Amino acid sequence: MTIAHPGPAADPATSDDRNLPPSALVLVAANLVPLAGVLAFGWSVYPVLLVYWCENVAVGAFNVLRIAFAQPQNLAANLGKLFLIPFFIVHYGMFTMVHGIFVVALFGPKGAGAPGPSGLGLAVRQAHIGWAVLAIALSHGYSFLHNYLFSGEYRQASPQLLMMQPYARVMVLHATILLGGFAFMALHAPAAALVVLVGLKTAIDLRSHLSERRKLGAPAAV
Repeated sequence: MTIAHPGPAADPATSDDRNLPPSALVLVAANLVPLAGVLAFGWSVYPVLLVYWCENVAVGAFNVLRIAFAQPQNLAANLGKLFLIPFFIVHYGMFTMVHGIFVVALFGPKGAGAPGPSGLGLAVRQAHIGWAVLAIALSHGYSFLHNYLFSGEYRQASPQLLMMQPYARVMVLHATILLGGFAFMALHAPAAALVVLVGLKTAIDLRSHLSERRKLGAPAAV
């Protein structure tokens, strides 16, 4: 008599490795909105970079909420937030403002010069990119609610690590975008080049998002 041996059991930890989490799909969909701006409305490099700068603002705002909700059961962590949150708001706010000034001064209308904080808001309104900014902000909001709160990432997230996390993403992502912006400006910003820029940004963003899910314990991987 021959005894059939069952094959290796599927590992539940890896059974969903080929599936993107819902928040990643929302992220990709939101990143397609600037692509629609390029293809349907003839956006140049400038409005695309402004949208991505506004995303920096959204990332910072939601990170403040992440720090505030992190490890509510830890008294020492809660006391540390009294210093970490104001420090992050001031430091990241200045970092983001300087980056926005560079975007407007280098890629904006000729003669516009370097704007102040109020001028950045005016530049966003004049570029008519509000719908794209809203889409990307909603994407980050969905990730905050679905992954961070409802999936319980906040219970193990370190406030100290959260404070530093946006800088790595922003610096790598936007160094790539700014260098690409200069290259495509030299090419007079053809639509095909901007499509490549949007696609490259989306790929980097998605990789960062999935890495964050793994670090915080959410079931997410490609």
